Amino acid sequence: MSLADELIRLEELRTRGTLSDDEFQRAKARLLDAEPAATASNEAMAAVQRFRRSRSDRWIGGVCGGVASITGIDAWVWRLMVTVLFLFGGTGALLYILLWIFVPNE
Repeated sequence: MSLADELIRLEELRTRGTLSDDEFQRAKARLLDAEPAATASNEAMAAVQRFRRSRSDRWIGGVCGGVASITGIDAWVWRLMVTVLFLFGGTGALLYILLWIFVPNE
């Protein structure tokens, strides 16, 4: 729902008597002062665009080292997760190979 739609909805609630004038002013101020919700998605897109395979922290292709640098979680944790996924039907190997192919080097 857009900001204009939210403001219209608040105005309708005020005219119906559901919201008092004071509640309406506080809700309107909260809507107008709020940060856009797109910042979280912008941060996620920036992280995806920064994602590169590591040259310094690599065992095979540097995928886990690259994921570790983006997420802040140690590379050994990512290696453990890939290994566990590998044991469950080869999903970890498939995922690792796809990332190795499609993610560029640092």
